[in-house]
Amino acid sequence: MFRFFVAVLGFVLMLVILKYRLKIKDFIGDIAFAEKYLGSGGTFTLLILIAIGVFFLSLMYALGTLDTFVIGVIGRFFGA
Repeated sequence: MFRFFVAVLGFVLMLVILKYRLKIKDFIGDIAFAEKYLGSGGTFTLLILIAIGVFFLSLMYALGTLDTFVIGVIGRFFGA
């Protein structure tokens, strides 16, 4: 049940980031590396990518694939 709640929370957080990205950008200002590497409007693009990442990570957690992914990728470095 908790995993389902995390998925719903991740979806809502993604929608909030996408809806209020202009206000978030005004609050945090321009992100220099995003403007440099993503071009003009790179801060908005980065916020969209963060929103998509939040959604996918929460969905992966809800489906149980985040644990497998983390152990498979990061576990190699720590002998898990």
